[in-house]
Amino acid sequence: MKIRTVAAALAAALLLTGGPGALAAEEEPAPSCQAGVLMEADSGAVLWEKQPDTPMLIASTTKIMSALVVLERCELDREVVVDPAWTGIEGSSMYLAPGQRLTVEELLYGMMLASGNDAAVALACVTAGSVEAFAELMNEKAQELGCENTHFTNPSGLDEEEHHASAYDLALITRAALQNGDFCRIVSTASKTVGENTYVNHNRLLRECDGVFGVKTGYTMAAGRTLVTACRREGMTLICVTLSDPDDWDDHRDMYDWAYDLYDRSDVLAGRTWSVPVIGGVYESVRVAPAEGLFVLHRGAEPIRVEYRLPPFVYADVTAGAVCGEAVAYLGDREAGRTQLVFAQDVSRAAEEEPTLWERVLELLE
Repeated sequence: MKIRTVAAALAAALLLTGGPGALAAEEEPAPSCQAGVLMEADSGAVLWEKQPDTPMLIASTTKIMSALVVLERCELDREVVVDPAWTGIEGSSMYLAPGQRLTVEELLYGMMLASGNDAAVALACVTAGSVEAFAELMNEKAQELGCENTHFTNPSGLDEEEHHASAYDLALITRAALQNGDFCRIVSTASKTVGENTYVNHNRLLRECDGVFGVKTGYTMAAGRTLVTACRREGMTLICVTLSDPDDWDDHRDMYDWAYDLYDRSDVLAGRTWSVPVIGGVYESVRVAPAEGLFVLHRGAEPIRVEYRLPPFVYADVTAGAVCGEAVAYLGDREAGRTQLVFAQDVSRAAEEEPTLWERVLELLE
């Protein structure tokens, strides 16, 4: 949980620091959920939270983990013949019929857009052989992602005593899922026709909130309304999780507007290069550049200090891409990010010059 601890402290520091255009701490969102988290996807920074570690019923937002496990283990074009045992499952459905032939990808659309519990059971059995075995895979993945307050017993999210997750863990799972391009493509689809049926995505915010591109709705009487969404504006992706929230659509919209007004995510090394002297090379210096962008989550006018750690000189040969040093960004005294600095070119060793006649005579005399 180290990332979360550092990120949460950073977020708190940003909120408490005054400055032009800053929102007062009391102006932060007050959604009606029992638990929730707003996370910046790239860094894992938690910008807002309410009972983030409380295990709760999560209804069909469970299917985010189900989809992630399926995508990691199954080919999308794998053909599936529907077993009669997978049909007539309690709750929402994509209305599978015994003997029907579909691909894994089509079942994923049915599970994530129509929230089909029958599709979830079918995918679980295709992937692991049984619902119980698939739940074990879900729990293994949760442990791998660092989820400490999560336990799955089924792939659909139907209420069961030992089936729960915390808002923070659900954000971690979503953060991992968003790194899968197929997952993002499926959950951002507004509607999909499979055979004779057209499934419309239950996520209204795809159509009603600027930048939202997923992720999953959920509801049972015991869990209440659960919602996980992801939003991308101006190069920054946020994940919002609310559990047991009767006003989740408006709450997510308000959270995004608040966060995008307050925070920026900037590459503090964009376009920067340095040079380091080279001893014994064909060039007197070598160009150095960041290995990757150094993105810092900050409030708009917050001053960012960057330290560059480079050697005073290097010896030839120099190989492009080799690590030469690092850059570290700070907000106040708190580290906000770091990246390696690498050589941007090759510098070979200089050829030795031919000795003069007098130097040859001296060599003979010696």
